[in-house]
Amino acid sequence: MKTFKGKKITVLGSVKAVGDIAPDFTVLNSELEPASLSDYKEKYIVLNVVPSLDTSVCDLQTRTVNQELADNKDTLVLTISNDLPFAQSRWCGNSGIDNVITLSDYKDLDFANKYGVLIEENRLLARAIFVLNEKREIIYLEYLDEMGKHPNYDSLIEFMKNLPEA
Repeated sequence: MKTFKGKKITVLGSVKAVGDIAPDFTVLNSELEPASLSDYKEKYIVLNVVPSLDTSVCDLQTRTVNQELADNKDTLVLTISNDLPFAQSRWCGNSGIDNVITLSDYKDLDFANKYGVLIEENRLLARAIFVLNEKREIIYLEYLDEMGKHPNYDSLIEFMKNLPEA
């Protein structure tokens, strides 16, 4: 059962599993321009999915994932939420972090539906983390059951440390 602040929620979309090929998706970048998974060429991509950057858990998750993985060679972190691009840009400016790539799925919910993270009740994204390899296979994932909880950072960081380099 999935919950948001202890209340049952319905999460829609196609749930993924380790080994699945990550579907391409189209979202908006901070310039309100379309951006797709296929636009990014790094060997490893971390999809850091949060309900809203304006909440304390999402703020800390985004900071932690970006800071901990910033030195990983051949790795790019994409933070995806349904916040408007304006709000995402404001968060980046206020956070003092300038290397965060934020993408917004608010317009078409293309990412949410393809990755099984659309919260029906409030049109936010369910908290999750996906790691993709160069073939865009999902090699690590964590869907959270309670949206107010943090992902297992230690597990993610340990997994990323053990990935083969180019």
